[in-house]
Amino acid sequence: MDTSRKIIHIDMDAFYASVEQRDHPEFRGKPLIIGGDPNKRGVVSTCSYEARKFGVHSAMPTRQAAKLCPNGIFIHGNMAHYVEVSSQIREIFSRYTDIIEPLSLDEAYLDVTENKKGMKSATLVAREIQQTIYRELGLTASAGVSFNKFIAKIASDFKKPAGITVVTPEEAEAFLEQIPVTKFYGVGKVTAEKLHRLGIETGADLKKWSEWDLIRELHKHGYHLYRHVRGRSNNIVNPHRDRKSVGKETTFEFNVLDNRILEQSLMNFAKKVEERLIKLQKHGKTVVLKLRYSDFTTITKRLTLNEYTNDANQIYQAAALLLRESYTGQDSIRLIGLTVTNLKPVYFENLRLEGL
Repeated sequence: MDTSRKIIHIDMDAFYASVEQRDHPEFRGKPLIIGGDPNKRGVVSTCSYEARKFGVHSAMPTRQAAKLCPNGIFIHGNMAHYVEVSSQIREIFSRYTDIIEPLSLDEAYLDVTENKKGMKSATLVAREIQQTIYRELGLTASAGVSFNKFIAKIASDFKKPAGITVVTPEEAEAFLEQIPVTKFYGVGKVTAEKLHRLGIETGADLKKWSEWDLIRELHKHGYHLYRHVRGRSNNIVNPHRDRKSVGKETTFEFNVLDNRILEQSLMNFAKKVEERLIKLQKHGKTVVLKLRYSDFTTITKRLTLNEYTNDANQIYQAAALLLRESYTGQDSIRLIGLTVTNLKPVYFENLRLEGL
């Protein structure tokens, strides 16, 4: 395990909402929700910390957000402006390193092991970046500093907003033991439910399990979780990363014959895929269905849509059509997956968060 790398994960605080509050003084200190008209179909892209106190969060339907926060201020997103500000943030990053892996407009990994300023301390680099962003752009960012991406990302969420958390190799395992498993990168709702059924709530609980037992219960997730909770993750910061697809899949605890269960899984996946596509500011044109039968035979079917989309309902309808065309109900299903591929960036004029 390489513990010599110096990795920073920078996560802007309520990015879109913070940009709007910076640019519009009348929004400051008020519950601001980016997502368009709550009387129309749409989702929350992000919201200010004032709105989060009411339980509002990203990817929530705007109508639900309005019920939780009736005095919230709902506005449309100005994606062109957010892209411009994101570029300004990226330029600040580039003053320190060229090894930058963006995850979305508002977060990125930086490898500052050999940084342009010759600074030995990654903590000082992170703090200087935070100060520069605030001084030049009037925005706050949170930072996680560690020796790998997995820990740095968890750490950046530890002291939001505007905080910085440093986890050294010596502190890594103790730090991870206190973290709820739901905060582990890659643990979604389905995996979290499985972990909770097994009595695994925190990293400390997870660490009690053997590698073999975790793999038996959670398959590939178990393999990764066994390593992650011990700080073993050597994924490099990849400046050339460009996501080609977004998808979700699950292996059922028991083989499934019921079409209703399969369709519900696809609906849940479609919502998760929509959330991720919006976060990435992308939409796709090809929907792919994956089925693995009880005898481990695997098939994939794909459907290319007439238009690009990041709408959960459209994605689900395409996947459900593929399911009806390919599944007879005679053989039980072990695994089902849904992927959207053929991606391209969403331009601000047709972004779904505007509630169009």
